[in-house]
Order: sequence, then structure tokens, then C-alpha cells
Amino acid sequence: MSQICKFCGNAVLLGSGTIFAKNDGSVLSFCSSKCKKNMLVLKRDPRKLKWTAKYVKGGIKVR
Repeated sequence: MSQICKFCGNAVLLGSGTIFAKNDGSVLSFCSSKCKKNMLVLKRDPRKLKWTAKYVKGGIKVR
């Protein structure tokens, strides 16, 4: 069973990637250190980056 990367949305194969446990008990899985750094350190939105599967082509509509 493979997991899904919380940042880019790609599959994380067994034996690879990183699992990050937060203080509130939630678990985040990442496929690479690139995804981990972009989410936790740089606090980027995956919908704005073209290399992620969560990218929104038309732009994010802000209300």
C-alpha cells in the first residue's frame, strides 16, 4: 500500500520518503525532502507550483 504525498499529491512508494508527526498527533507523509521543505520551512501553497499535481491552471480565486 502506498501513501500520497501531502504536498505534491504524488504516490510515496514503500521504503522511500519521509513521515513527519506533528505535536497534535497528525501524520504528514512526503515523497522527497523538496516537498517537506516547501511545506514546512518555506510554507508554500502547492496549488501555485506547476510541478505539483495539486496545481490549479486558471489561478486561485480569492473571495
